[in-house]
Amino acid sequence: MATPTVRRLQLGNELRHLREEAGETIEAAAQVVERTTSTISRLELGQTALTQRQLGDLLDFYRERIDEPEDTSWLFDLAKGNSQRGRWSGYRAIYAKYFRMAVDLEQDASAISKYQMEIVPGLLQTEDYIRAMFADSQANMVDQTVKEAIKARMERQQVLTKPDAPQVGFVFSESAIRRVVGSSEVMRDQLHRLVEVARQPNVHLQVLPFAASSVPRVTYDFNLFRVPSPGPAGPLEFVYLEELTDGKYLDDHDDVAAYTGLWQRLVGAALGPVESRDVLLRVADEFP
Repeated sequence: MATPTVRRLQLGNELRHLREEAGETIEAAAQVVERTTSTISRLELGQTALTQRQLGDLLDFYRERIDEPEDTSWLFDLAKGNSQRGRWSGYRAIYAKYFRMAVDLEQDASAISKYQMEIVPGLLQTEDYIRAMFADSQANMVDQTVKEAIKARMERQQVLTKPDAPQVGFVFSESAIRRVVGSSEVMRDQLHRLVEVARQPNVHLQVLPFAASSVPRVTYDFNLFRVPSPGPAGPLEFVYLEELTDGKYLDDHDDVAAYTGLWQRLVGAALGPVESRDVLLRVADEFP
């Protein structure tokens, strides 16, 4: 079963699709369930929930206005438990609130694409690399907090090897494999780890070399998520951008299309998977 976050997003996506197919406005939908227009907007964005009765009234309202309505009973199952806020207790509480949706999207995605510039992506980091990252930061974290952060990140990495693992593409700058985090030994182990993971059939790993020609000038990291959805509205597609103290999620069709195009250009400019593994091994040998 999908995470509560993704179930809310799927339900909201389907309800927006039904409302648009019925030719109704957010204002009309709000009147049916006696809620505000902002509530309907947040519902369609997957940010809030309705009672089962309110959901039934809304579905009846939409179905009456569609020429050939489809069965929508499955939406009630999708709505069950979607008021839960997820699993953010214990060591998982280490995640910043703005990042938690990205973790859930990773968990339920069928395809993930990640572009990273200066550091190795979190899904690929070794324990020593993670520990060194926190040691190099100015966060002054206590040992227990560092242990929780490592445990949470290592748990995230299980998405790469679970039975229904997504197809995951990584493109990262050559600077990410040359910038020393921790020590030479940490970097050697980290690069060998990248080679190991890159051999998995669902992982497509590419290095964007300094010498790449015709490369887009991308000075920021970004992530693309594609999450399957059970209804006619189609899959969920998100772009995730992270800043120092916040994260931004984009699901507008034009935004997703723009970043998808950018991703394809980066894939085309980067070294192929086999060449990338050769570079990783060569750079690993360069660390004394």
